[in-house]
Amino acid sequence: MTTDWRAAQLRLRALGFEPGPIDGLCGPKTKAAITAFGRSRGLSSEPGFGPVIAALMGADAPCPDLPCPDLPWMAEALRLQGLHERRDTARLRAWLDPAAGAIDPRAVPWCGAFVASCLRAALPGVILPDTPLAARAWGRFGDPVAPVFGAVLVFWRGAPSGWQGHVGFYRGEDAAAYHVLGGNQSDAVTLTRIAKTRLLAARWPAGVPVTGRPVRLTTKGLALSSNEA
Repeated sequence: MTTDWRAAQLRLRALGFEPGPIDGLCGPKTKAAITAFGRSRGLSSEPGFGPVIAALMGADAPCPDLPCPDLPWMAEALRLQGLHERRDTARLRAWLDPAAGAIDPRAVPWCGAFVASCLRAALPGVILPDTPLAARAWGRFGDPVAPVFGAVLVFWRGAPSGWQGHVGFYRGEDAAAYHVLGGNQSDAVTLTRIAKTRLLAARWPAGVPVTGRPVRLTTKGLALSSNEA
């Protein structure tokens, strides 16, 4: 079978098995992730990426009705998943786009900087909010859209009418919460659940076709984020 290794790597990472860089190559880390995934599903040998593994990954994947849309800003966000503002300070500071300012993620809330940097890495000409560090400023970014895979979601913090907020990318949803892939979540790039009642806006890059869809997920052990996320 012909394998789209980049899609397979994204699927492995979404399932919690780290394949290394999302580079479309079946290197040692990708092979190790396939082996670990296969063993987690009861396969005792060291399986290659064949029909059995592909079927298991498709059945268990968080987005079973689509092969994870090829949205470059989401691929960039997934690539950074796990980075921590204290453990990985130098790497984060080097990666954050200058449009967000030369910030220290240990000292400044950086959820907006994370979204800006992912979008600029994928869409160099994208028009960002005038103050991308201000989470609520993202409510005026691009075009309005229904919450779908890859959308920028803006939430209130403190109070709906206040000035504090949080911003991240839609990864999926369950009955009560959106699953948000974002920065400055528990001081790191993580996936977290945020109550749907806190949503202020869902936005999409202007001029880019909307290819994402709503994605139904289970809670998968993720706790509902506090008002401070």
